[in-house]
Amino acid sequence: MTTTDQAPHPGTWAPLAIGAFRALWIAQLVSNVGTWMQTVGAQWLLVTSPNAAALTAMAQAASLLPVLFVSLPAGVLADIFDRRRYLIATQLAAIAVVGLLAVLTALGLATPSVVLLLTFGLGVTTALASPAWQAIQPQLVPRELIPGAAALGSMNINLARAIGPAVAGVIIAASSPAVVFGINAASTVFVVVALLRWHPAPGPDREPERIVPALRSGSRYVANAPVVRRILLRSALFVIPASALWALLAVVASDRLGLGSGGYGLLLGALGAGAVIGALLLTRIRRLLGPNRLLGAFTLLYAVGMVATAVVGSAPLLMVLLLASGVGWLVMLSTFNTNLQLTLAGWVRARGMSTYLLVFLGGQGVGALVWGAVAQWIGVSPALLVATGLLIVGAGTLLVWRLPSASLDRTISAPWPDPEVDVAPDPVDGPVVVEVTYCVEERVEEFLAAARALGLSRRRTGATSWVLYRDVADHTVYVEVFSVPTWSEHLRQHYERMTGYDSELERRVEAFDARGPEGSSTTRHLVAIRT
Repeated sequence: MTTTDQAPHPGTWAPLAIGAFRALWIAQLVSNVGTWMQTVGAQWLLVTSPNAAALTAMAQAASLLPVLFVSLPAGVLADIFDRRRYLIATQLAAIAVVGLLAVLTALGLATPSVVLLLTFGLGVTTALASPAWQAIQPQLVPRELIPGAAALGSMNINLARAIGPAVAGVIIAASSPAVVFGINAASTVFVVVALLRWHPAPGPDREPERIVPALRSGSRYVANAPVVRRILLRSALFVIPASALWALLAVVASDRLGLGSGGYGLLLGALGAGAVIGALLLTRIRRLLGPNRLLGAFTLLYAVGMVATAVVGSAPLLMVLLLASGVGWLVMLSTFNTNLQLTLAGWVRARGMSTYLLVFLGGQGVGALVWGAVAQWIGVSPALLVATGLLIVGAGTLLVWRLPSASLDRTISAPWPDPEVDVAPDPVDGPVVVEVTYCVEERVEEFLAAARALGLSRRRTGATSWVLYRDVADHTVYVEVFSVPTWSEHLRQHYERMTGYDSELERRVEAFDARGPEGSSTTRHLVAIRT
């Protein structure tokens, strides 16, 4: 069922009243502080090298580009394996990578190539873990608290951004980046401990999907979910130009403002502090603005800091103006994340979030490479101004490509009735063709519109093709035909994948059947025979 957001928004802090969410949130805050210390340490190792603009942009890209290669498989793994154990494994791998970087740096072996390679390795562990972190939110908090949980998640990262870089700058000035890397490795241990102490309620007892079919079904879901596709489009239009600020800020701090590592950490801290302010104001902002006005206004607010980074020569003034970009960044991320969390069905949540991370973090990584190259070509300030122009153009497309304001009922509904079988097919038998017959005597155009929406639902839940036929011998008879790869995939449609919204689409189509509820929707299942 389609619902609108008319109820009062729970406060941003409400999820912290839940013990499991609070413990993991605090552990992630400690780890994220270490991560941002690591970011400053890695970039500062490179900022004094020749071609610093390209190298520092490459460092950010190395941490983000792995999402392009592993995000989708990571979403599949997070949907088919125990998410708690999976997250523990990824965090242990991250500790190993960062620990190796700390040792090599202490030994004086951290060349730019080594730093970029191990930064890429750490990015792989992050990309593997991110879909699972996103997908466990509904296991930690009820649905009405998901907007607050998303805001707190973004606040967590940005509070760490406000603390970590400043602390890293002081430590690097007093010792070396190796100490920073060691602290990051130690901080991740807190997350492992919190995960070991978390005992989520067991999920439904069902056979896990195989990896390749699960990857295909997740891709079909996203391809046939218009709201998901629109969120992904809006994310890409924002993050690709917005990434220029993150990619080039270190060069601006070093070359134009003459700041050391501590000063650069304070600039990043200003972005983080702005994000914390945005999280504190987010509930009130949502009450005042609809999603599209919110996206437009806070894209422009983020652009303030980009322009300032391009033209302002005073570090204190730039810090103040970067607060605006921090607020804009937080509001944009939280809006995309919340809308997607409320839109995705539970059975495919990690795969859907992995697609979002692929677009957002991958777009940020690609953007970092592009803007680093552009800065080498035309200069840092012109590159930032060009990126700002593209950001504003992207905000203008809200007039055409709007973000839907309604959330959909994605709770798993009552399953379809058991399919009638004489001889039960094997799970791998297929493809399976399902025929559903309707008798429609009036309001045909309305029926066809409802059937088209139902066709998207069939594809989201597993169908590889869908067609609606009309009987030429009887113009009132319509036959819906869709194909599913295997019998096991079709049984998942029956028992695991139908949400409240999918059920409503089905009821809308059945309501046009002239035979009434008892005689409507004659269904037949056909399974291919291997000859």
